[in-house]
Amino acid sequence: MCCEREYKMKTDVYKFEKSVDGIGDISEIVTRAAAYGGLGKKEELRLTLLSEELVGMLPNLLMCGKGEFWIENKGKRYEVHAVVESEDLLSGKDREEILSVSASGKNAAAVGIMNKIRIAAEMMYANYTLRGESGAVECNDSFEFYDMGMEKEGTDFEGTWSLASYRTRASGDPAAWDELEKSIIANMADDVIVGIIGGKVSVTVVKNFG
Repeated sequence: MCCEREYKMKTDVYKFEKSVDGIGDISEIVTRAAAYGGLGKKEELRLTLLSEELVGMLPNLLMCGKGEFWIENKGKRYEVHAVVESEDLLSGKDREEILSVSASGKNAAAVGIMNKIRIAAEMMYANYTLRGESGAVECNDSFEFYDMGMEKEGTDFEGTWSLASYRTRASGDPAAWDELEKSIIANMADDVIVGIIGGKVSVTVVKNFG
């Protein structure tokens, strides 16, 4: 008996210009991607939620650049992509503005899995555009989670943070594990990968519906 063929698909690319708008257009992309892969209504809702969570991270990153959003799938395995590219090198002031994501300070900003993913992307982006170097940064105790999620090798990126890696290393930390269990994206996504290459920060949400 022949195996069922897994079809590959990539949606149209939606472009952002220093702001996040056109959420309706993104919903249409999700709907088309779900239909192509034969997802049911509940699976489409999960894909929509993951896409909305991802797009919700973008406004701060788009302050000094432009972005793109698209979805790919191979069979029931879906990847939701967002890429942000800097238009110019950042000044020190611009970098601090990007990293100052909470009026109550960096510790508060790093609370919650979505904020950790967003800050990982912002740290890579801000450091690369300021120095034209890789995503490696100097972390204080407020950003210990950044080191916990970093992939040291085996990727195509110059710097990579992975939710799966963070989850593995957080297993011995009751507070971190409790935060993971309460997170929508940590429970719904198989992985979230943040990487930087050639001045572009990529955030990819991976979900296998199979």
